Amino acid sequence: MAKLRVALCQINSVVGDIDANTKRILSALAATEEAGCHAAVFPELAVTGYPPEDLVLKRRFVQDSRAAMEHIAARSGSCAAVVGFVDGADGCQNAAGVAAHGRLEGVYHKRELPNYGVFDERRYFLPGTGDPVLHDMAGVAVGVSICEDAWVSGGPMSQMAAAGAEVIFNLNASPYHVGKLNQRLRVLRQRVSETGCAVAYANLVGGQDELVFDGASLMLDADGRVIAQAPPFREHLLIAEVEVADRPELSSPPAIPQEINKVDPGLDELHEQYEALVLATRDYVHKNGFTDVGIGVSGGIDSSLVAAIATDALGADHVHGVLMPSRYSSDHSVADAEALCRNLGIDHRVIPVEPGHQAFLNMLAPSFDGLDPDLAEENVQSRIRGTLLMALSNKFGWLILTTGNKSESAVGYSTLYGDTAGAYAVIKDLWKLQVYAFARHRNQRAGRDLIPENVLVKPPSAELRPDQRDDQSLPPYEVLDPLLEAYVEGDLTPADLCGQGYDPDLVSRITGLVDRAEYKRRQNPPGVRITAKAFGRDRRLPITNRYRGGD
Repeated sequence: MAKLRVALCQINSVVGDIDANTKRILSALAATEEAGCHAAVFPELAVTGYPPEDLVLKRRFVQDSRAAMEHIAARSGSCAAVVGFVDGADGCQNAAGVAAHGRLEGVYHKRELPNYGVFDERRYFLPGTGDPVLHDMAGVAVGVSICEDAWVSGGPMSQMAAAGAEVIFNLNASPYHVGKLNQRLRVLRQRVSETGCAVAYANLVGGQDELVFDGASLMLDADGRVIAQAPPFREHLLIAEVEVADRPELSSPPAIPQEINKVDPGLDELHEQYEALVLATRDYVHKNGFTDVGIGVSGGIDSSLVAAIATDALGADHVHGVLMPSRYSSDHSVADAEALCRNLGIDHRVIPVEPGHQAFLNMLAPSFDGLDPDLAEENVQSRIRGTLLMALSNKFGWLILTTGNKSESAVGYSTLYGDTAGAYAVIKDLWKLQVYAFARHRNQRAGRDLIPENVLVKPPSAELRPDQRDDQSLPPYEVLDPLLEAYVEGDLTPADLCGQGYDPDLVSRITGLVDRAEYKRRQNPPGVRITAKAFGRDRRLPITNRYRGGD
């Protein structure tokens, strides 16, 4: 048996930065040439970044993408470069260029276009057509496919195998969510079983708006064994050798010092999800031209976890805590927030909101005369805090991170233009109970209480009125979170939930809160998606909506 040496080039492309992406591709390609590889496989749309969305509607963008691919081809050598780009003379297509020896030897157009969940590819791309075209790479018959092509039984990969493919490359921009790695592996093994071909799976890594791509590129042999796998959540050049039938054209590749066929052990589930949040936050900040972030630190669990993630993502010198106590803030909240900032090594400042709060109450007094205090007065405090954070953002160039979680967002337990004011919602896809689990996990990894223990054990509170606690307005999170998960992520109706044994009055109240809060969620900042159904790109319900589903 001879060996085909393939480099899986797990790179972090930036959407729209065609020149920088091209330089990154050429740099990786030079390394693969030096390593004696027969082929270098790059992610889906590596030239343009993924997803380019309406950029592909700009004719010039498509032309620039094609020109970049031709430039890469002109710089190619003996190692075949398989690179994702946007193509299209008549319509737009999701493409993979195959280049070697200074020329573009072929272009494959993606056949299967996903149009579910976070994907809208039928809006932008035309599907590829025609019979499979195989590429001879050092004497091996290679098929080239793109992402969704691998998820269809009897689809493009089976057709390539029927045409004589021995190895199939699959270029991917597969976004992360919990359980995705095992799901991918299961699907790829199904394709290997169907085709009898080894599969080289190259995946994008990095954050892009609400999506985060984990990489974890891998090579499966013709028996479905993982013979090489890249680490998740960072750029990596994985070199894999797969055995193929002896051919006179295929000479054994030269020995090189780099590790070959290394299988990264991966991360446990909580660590994996945490690293997804860290990478997404880092890339959102840096790719949008910022270096520093500001966070309203309250001494509560949510802002504490966001501060820890931001510090891991950007470094302590680039994270700035802002304590904004009100007349209702407890002494321990201020002390806990200050302890957190010391533990993380981030700077902080204290700006009491009382002067502004009293000024607003004085201004509103004539209009509120004779009315009992209620949410209106409470929310003034939150909106003052939002204004202060945005003023600091304007003055110092900080990007403001919001601190709301999925449980709060689901039921509208937030203040528009108050605690929702900011640019990026780091934990928007974490249920409240998950927030606690992540905080304890981070402390465990640190070997000390980065997040003070008192933050973890005290009852959660917005502290907008005397002795306020979350459980005065909401059921305990141990009750609330499973119900919300079933309604939001499971798409169950109130009648379905009652059928599962939930109290009908509780179901009616909570699902009503979720539905009425849709207008708030539409105005919230984007944040990283780590579940299979996050608010935003995944879950798109009408704001004006009277369907109740049998409650």
